[in-house]
Amino acid sequence: MAAVAFKDIFKAYGKVKVIHGISFDILDGEFVVLVGPSGCGKSTLLRMLAGLEEITGGEILIDGKVVNDLESKDRDIAMVFQSYALYPHMTVRENMAFSLRLRKADAKTTGDRVDNAARILNLEPLLERYPRELSGGQRQRVAMGRAIVRDPKVFLFDEPLSNLDAKLRVAMRAEIKALHQRLKTTTVYVTHDQIEAMTMADRIVVMHDGIIEQMGTPLELFDRPGNLFVAQFIGSPAMNVFPGSFQRDHIEALGVKWVVPPGLAGKVGQAVHYGIRPGDIALASDGVPAKVVVVEPTGAETELLLEVGGQRLTLVKHGRTDVKPDDAVFLSVDASKAHVFDAQSGDRLT
Repeated sequence: MAAVAFKDIFKAYGKVKVIHGISFDILDGEFVVLVGPSGCGKSTLLRMLAGLEEITGGEILIDGKVVNDLESKDRDIAMVFQSYALYPHMTVRENMAFSLRLRKADAKTTGDRVDNAARILNLEPLLERYPRELSGGQRQRVAMGRAIVRDPKVFLFDEPLSNLDAKLRVAMRAEIKALHQRLKTTTVYVTHDQIEAMTMADRIVVMHDGIIEQMGTPLELFDRPGNLFVAQFIGSPAMNVFPGSFQRDHIEALGVKWVVPPGLAGKVGQAVHYGIRPGDIALASDGVPAKVVVVEPTGAETELLLEVGGQRLTLVKHGRTDVKPDDAVFLSVDASKAHVFDAQSGDRLT
């Protein structure tokens, strides 16, 4: 295992800059997820760590050693790709053993490592099959097994679940997390799916346009997003956000008053964005007037699409409800869960 450090990393393709001076540390044995929209630079950062992309500026360290000029094969990392990248003419056993054979490892070491990885990933019945005879989830497990066999200092995952269906993605998320808990190998995982990030990570790095917007534990980012981008990116359904103005003890927005945490620092009349997560709004006997637009029962929860002052809001209610489209209702908001952001900078008011 090893710690990883990014120090003032820049990346440019000609005159186009895609990574703008990123610095952060990954602890030994930590599971860190890089998340953000397409084009934010997360896969480029991972590929620079893997040695598949040149670094324009800055330093990357693995286990305290600068690896900028090291070949990918000399960095002691193992990467699992979105496309699986299995050799079609080799059996599962041969695919998993291939990297050790390149290193000229002896037959016993190779066999023992392949058998151990197959046992961990429940691949033992599949060892003599070819990739074409496997399902998508089985192929992904083989790709993970090939990485485990190398016993690397760092595992790298580049959107490994993107090609799987929704049900299988959920199952594989749990498998990868359980694998990390067993092996405790430092892991860097790239995804655009914030649900994957929330459920798997020890810490999340939220990226946008080649910079880090915020880094923290999943619950830190969910409970206290540092700016408007993180607030709207983390959480599903997404946070309700709408413009308003700061008053002495409330926010004026959508023609009504919205509660804020006591002691919130702001200037009277300051333009702000008010945010409240769908689970922190409740139906009430009085409060903010709203009209029901759509009712979506999902079983354990009911999702309501509401309209307040011409703006659509989402409410998630545990259990079921008797309200119907076009019903007039009242909403209450948990003041301690409200989020207020400066309209100009997007930064959170505290």
